[in-house]
Amino acid sequence: MKVLIENQDTKLFTIARPNTGKETVILLHGGPGVPDGLTFLTDFLSRKYQVITFHQRGTLKSPNAAQEYSLESYLSDINRIAAYFKVEKFHLFGHSWGGLYAQLYAQHFPNRLLSLFLCSPASGTGRQWKDTMLEISRYNKAKCSNFEWISMNLNAALGLLGRDAGYRNFFRQVLDNFSRGFREAHPESFAIDCIKATPINQTVKAILAAPLLPDVPQPGFDVTITYGDQDIFGESKNYVLQRYPTAHVRFIPESGHIPWSHNQKEFVQVLKAHYGV
Repeated sequence: MKVLIENQDTKLFTIARPNTGKETVILLHGGPGVPDGLTFLTDFLSRKYQVITFHQRGTLKSPNAAQEYSLESYLSDINRIAAYFKVEKFHLFGHSWGGLYAQLYAQHFPNRLLSLFLCSPASGTGRQWKDTMLEISRYNKAKCSNFEWISMNLNAALGLLGRDAGYRNFFRQVLDNFSRGFREAHPESFAIDCIKATPINQTVKAILAAPLLPDVPQPGFDVTITYGDQDIFGESKNYVLQRYPTAHVRFIPESGHIPWSHNQKEFVQVLKAHYGV
């Protein structure tokens, strides 16, 4: 089921796998602004749950006429989608930037959540986002040839100047780097052609301006955190682990940033433990 859900001046391209009478899982993709790439999770979780995913505001399929990219507007998108499907409480799964998006939602609307799954989550807002970006930059440099690294930087600069093609080429190389050297059980297709520069630039500005997230010693719902043992994040992971000291934490062996593809067998065990599938 595919539908455009309106939230004020934004139309959110939303895909749902209905499952009558079952609880709902909402999936948040990474980026910012790099939709899809969650097909394995959608297929796996839809055995037991209604699964909903959507292209975040400002991507090609989710136009945002007002060009509004405050973090509050991002949170309102989740609430609008939940309201459309008449879901009061739900499970929230976030990958990469989507993992930070999920943490932001959990901070503001903890009573809406049945559980929280943070898969290789970005580490935090403000200066913590800067730390995360430096780690990702070092990771990409180590994975690239000199030519690829120079091209990445040129394309990132074009993206910062507002060129959609710059970020599309940049993320194409990033995603190649993320799986380079791993044996992929489920190669994902990311919607590179849906990437747009303005949403990325404005969202990053909002993340950098946001206050640091507080620690959550007793969240009131189950929290699972996973990282690949060769993930793109370094010491900044500790921000998340300290934020959720009671979370179930698992480092997936022989895996990078996309664990359901790099080590599907191990990651599925974590999914089963969290969701009971």
